[in-house]
Amino acid sequence: MSTLLRFVVLYGLMYAAFGVSSPFLPAFLASRGLTPEQLGIFFAAGTAVRLVSGPACGRLADRTRALGAVLAVCTALAALVALGLVSASGFPALLLIGVLHAAALAPITILADALALAAADRRFEYGWVRGTGSAVFIVGTLLSGQIVGGWGLASILVLQAALLAGAAGAARLVPEPDRSETAPTLGASAPSGGALELLRMPRFRRVMLVSALVLGSHAMHDAFAVIRWSAAGLTPAVASVLWSESVAAEVVVFFLIGPALVTGLGPAGVVALAATAGLLRWVVMAVTADVAALALVQPLHGLTFAALHLACMRLIQAIVPTRLAATAQAMYALGAAATTALLTLVSGRLYAALGAEGFLVMALLCAAAIAVAPGLRSPRR
Repeated sequence: MSTLLRFVVLYGLMYAAFGVSSPFLPAFLASRGLTPEQLGIFFAAGTAVRLVSGPACGRLADRTRALGAVLAVCTALAALVALGLVSASGFPALLLIGVLHAAALAPITILADALALAAADRRFEYGWVRGTGSAVFIVGTLLSGQIVGGWGLASILVLQAALLAGAAGAARLVPEPDRSETAPTLGASAPSGGALELLRMPRFRRVMLVSALVLGSHAMHDAFAVIRWSAAGLTPAVASVLWSESVAAEVVVFFLIGPALVTGLGPAGVVALAATAGLLRWVVMAVTADVAALALVQPLHGLTFAALHLACMRLIQAIVPTRLAATAQAMYALGAAATTALLTLVSGRLYAALGAEGFLVMALLCAAAIAVAPGLRSPRR
């Protein structure tokens, strides 16, 4: 089996597992008697533990030089815990198992990305395997509706467990990074210091900042776009099409457009392009709910998410020593996730006070990212 195919299988199983559970997990928990307030606590606790578990497992993987093994263990554990949710009842038990589930899931994409980036160099485009994940996520989401209709809500967790078990096996088939080089081409190696060493690198700090600004700016869209569209009279069917446009654009960019953009414009140029696309997207969201206008800007998600992610991955690969690959992925994910969580809270207040004009604040975040992007061209750490 080729290296590319091994990663395609790994990402396909992982993101299918995410896709089958994401739409109906809240409904499953509600069917077990959780109130809306308890659902909020359940998902907030999961988010909090992810912010700790991801960096901790990333650092463990780097220190043991066993990224694939740690990925396999986390994925297998997540599969077992998913089955625990099926048999659990009562809020305390569901909350405890949910926290364990979130802790096991948090490092999975971090470690998979670190492994894929290391293997992709001169073999294949990282965007191909990440695009596979996005495409299969859509398939899993569509499949979950059919499964729930025929087998009930608990079936999504059984299927997720089976897919994660398969992913755990696939994780043992992908190659480990070559650790013979302790630093990348750019710059000299610094003493091992984990997260602190990474934070001493100016370019890495800039990567974290631009990703936090642009990815964080999606918070209001994710929380209030459909509410905004519904208030403007758009039907659920139209809202679904608009949302699907953005996901389809993400897949196209990962597979086709993104790698060429990063090669042609350079990572810093793509970051500036993604931030500019975000600025335009959020300004349009603020000033109109016209279907034609929304249909034109929703595909910009391919730039504001997928192209930005590819550029950041290329930068991390160039900046970060191989021995800190998983830690760097965890730090990158932590910055974006923490900022998104904070901005989701802020978005509620903004939307309550300003309505759709709150999207202008998200546009300002992208404008700030445009100003930061030129500093990513510096060869210094």
